Amino acid sequence: MRRLLRRRDEPRTAGEVAAAAAVAMPMAEPDPSSAAFFDVDNTMMRGASIYHFARGLASRGLFTTKDLLRFALGQVIFRVRGDENPDHIAKARETALAFVAGSKVEEIVRLGEEIYDEVMADRIWAGTRALAQGHLDAGRRVWLVTATPVELARVIAQRLGLTGALGTVAETRDGVYTGRLVGDLLHGPAKAAAVRALARREGLDLDRCSAYSDSANDLPLLSLVGHATAVNPDAELRDYARENGWDIRDFRTGRKATMIGLPIAAGAGAVAGGVAAAVALRRFYRSR
Repeated sequence: MRRLLRRRDEPRTAGEVAAAAAVAMPMAEPDPSSAAFFDVDNTMMRGASIYHFARGLASRGLFTTKDLLRFALGQVIFRVRGDENPDHIAKARETALAFVAGSKVEEIVRLGEEIYDEVMADRIWAGTRALAQGHLDAGRRVWLVTATPVELARVIAQRLGLTGALGTVAETRDGVYTGRLVGDLLHGPAKAAAVRALARREGLDLDRCSAYSDSANDLPLLSLVGHATAVNPDAELRDYARENGWDIRDFRTGRKATMIGLPIAAGAGAVAGGVAAAVALRRFYRSR
C-alpha cells in the first residue's frame, strides 16, 4: 500500500493529498470526461461510517465503551454544529487520529473489511446504491468523497464495486500510522478541492459530473459540478436545493431527519442521549 509522508518544506492541502492518494479501480469502456461523487455518511450509508468502525473495534476489545461513547458525542457535536471552527476541526482531527496511531496499515484495512461486512453492509441505502449503479451502467466513474480515513473509504468503495474513494489521509512510516495527518480532514471545502484536483488528474469535465450529499457542509462540492442531488438532506441543504432547482432524493422511511444525522448508537439509551444533546447544541448555536 502506498505510503504518504509529508515533507515539512512541502505543505499540501487536504484536497491535494486526497487526490494524490486516490487509486481508481479498472472499469470497462469508461466515459473519459464524466464521473459521479458520493458523500458516505447519511448519503450512501445510514449513520457515520467511522462510528460504525469504532463500534467494530470496541466489540473486539480494542478500546473501551467509555471511549466509544465519548467518540459518539464528538460525532454528534461535529455533525450538529457543522462549521469550520478551527478549534472544533482540531478536536475532530485528534479524534480521528486516536483510531490509527501506532497501528499497522494492513491491520486497519483487514479490520475495515471485517467490520464493513459485519456492521456496515446492511446500512447502505439501497436507493443511493442504485443511483451509483446507474452511473456505472452508463460508463461513468463513481468516487466516494468522505472525511472517513481513506483506507476505510476504499474498503467501502471496493465492496460496492465503485471506482475508488477520496478520504482523509493519515501519515504512515514503515507501514505504521504515525498519529499525524497528511494535509487535514477531508471536510467541507476540502472535498471540493479534492474533486477539483482529481478532475485535473483524470481529465474530467466538472460540468458533466454529478455529486450527491446529505449535508449543507458539502455545498462547495455540490456547487462544483453540473448536476447536484441532495440525498436525505438536512434542512439547510433541502432549502438550498429547492431554491436552485436541484434534485432531492429522500430514502428515509419512518425516521426523523434529526436522527438520521446522528451516528447509530449501540443502544436506545445512547441514541436518546445523542438526540437530546444534538437538539440542545443546535439551539445553543442558533442562539449565538
